[in-house]
Amino acid sequence: MNAPAAEETHVIAELRGRVGCITLNRPKALNALSLGMIRDLTRALRAWKDDDAVLAVVIRGVGKEGPFGAFCAGGDIRFFHQAALAGDAALEDFFTEEYALNHLVQTYPKPYIALMDGIVMGGGMGISQGASLRIVTERSKLAMPETHIGLFPDVGGGYFLSRCAGRLGEYLALTGLVLGGREALTAGLADGFIDSGRLPGLWTSLEKTPFENGASVERWCASHLNTVAAPAPWPAKDVERIFGLPDVQQIIAALEATDSDWARHTAATLRQRSPLMLHVVLEQIRRARGMGLADDLRMERDMVHRCFHLRPGAASETVEGIRALAVDKDHAPKWNPARIEDVTPEQVAAFFESPWAADAHPLRSLG
Repeated sequence: MNAPAAEETHVIAELRGRVGCITLNRPKALNALSLGMIRDLTRALRAWKDDDAVLAVVIRGVGKEGPFGAFCAGGDIRFFHQAALAGDAALEDFFTEEYALNHLVQTYPKPYIALMDGIVMGGGMGISQGASLRIVTERSKLAMPETHIGLFPDVGGGYFLSRCAGRLGEYLALTGLVLGGREALTAGLADGFIDSGRLPGLWTSLEKTPFENGASVERWCASHLNTVAAPAPWPAKDVERIFGLPDVQQIIAALEATDSDWARHTAATLRQRSPLMLHVVLEQIRRARGMGLADDLRMERDMVHRCFHLRPGAASETVEGIRALAVDKDHAPKWNPARIEDVTPEQVAAFFESPWAADAHPLRSLG
């Protein structure tokens, strides 16, 4: 028998008792998702969806020190960079299949429980925010940090961030703020908290407990959780006042006119991000607020195509952002336009024009 390819071991899907247990097993890359991992996850979830032996699904990540400690740091951005420069068609497949997986998670007919220990960012949020039970720990670090690399909060980020209270979604999307576990409860991006040291016991109990149905699996996991949120680490009134303003120019002006450490830090953060993508992201969140999940994912699929193809190759804001952060690591991206005040409405609107007719859209089959 041939040895399995290394790629196959990056997702371990096994039935423990009557619970489908998924382990993301690419610890050296903080379980960043490859196209092969997306396909393995999709295959397992589709197989278990109609299998009466499987009552519920639980997903975790493996850290460098062992089980847990890292959930998923997102998509494999070095692959994005290489594929974009090489014109590799696999880049298009990656986003089509990832967003279809996000839709599958969000609409899964059985309880889907995410153990969001450690880093949960970008694509990791995409496979956990749709969970029926989102569990965090004292080690959790949640974020949609895409503006840092000239991208936007995709994987359904428009859908779930726009449903945060008030204007919190705009604030989190534009800044990429990292939330601790209890802060994620405050933001509405997690459902319960458990000490990380208790996760191995909870995982082991899934196999040994005689569950009657999927709801009992979810109740069992929920019974181990604390739901006390932390005080918001952001000034809620200022977030509401400033991030509800009509455009990015007015948001940055209001921040720079506000005399507080929070406002100064937030303004400095936004000044480091891609000016163009800040405008695109604000438009994305506000459009998504009035959309269903499938329409949001189709919009994001249009947007991500534009990120890599409006200005191809090295001229792409996203390719430049990844270069500066993860390839050359000079942390000095050359954004175009260079200033928030120089972005035009026409530049922003181009991201929302679909390159596909409705009946040819790669995500046309999403319900």
